[in-house]
Amino acid sequence: MDRIATLQQFLHDDPDDPFTRFALAQEFAKRGDADQALEYYEGLVEGNPGYVGTYYHLGALYRALGRDDDALGTYRAGIDIATSAGDTHARAELQSALLEAEFDD
Repeated sequence: MDRIATLQQFLHDDPDDPFTRFALAQEFAKRGDADQALEYYEGLVEGNPGYVGTYYHLGALYRALGRDDDALGTYRAGIDIATSAGDTHARAELQSALLEAEFDD
């Protein structure tokens, strides 16, 4: 069984598990399936906004797709969430990504 099929079975068994949704998004992104990756990342932001790791990867995917305004907004939202959660490491990564994205504009 391939990774996506395994992860989809995990999601079927526990549909509320944000880690499995994140892992699926990552797997689809690795395979170059941006539409499926976006579906899972955006679903995580909507359904599990406190899952901080999503914001960095979703922002990066938006940038790769040329959706710079969406990327900037995602990084900013992630910074707010990371700050509220006291996750200084994630906040620093998101701030760095935001600065890079703003500089590239």
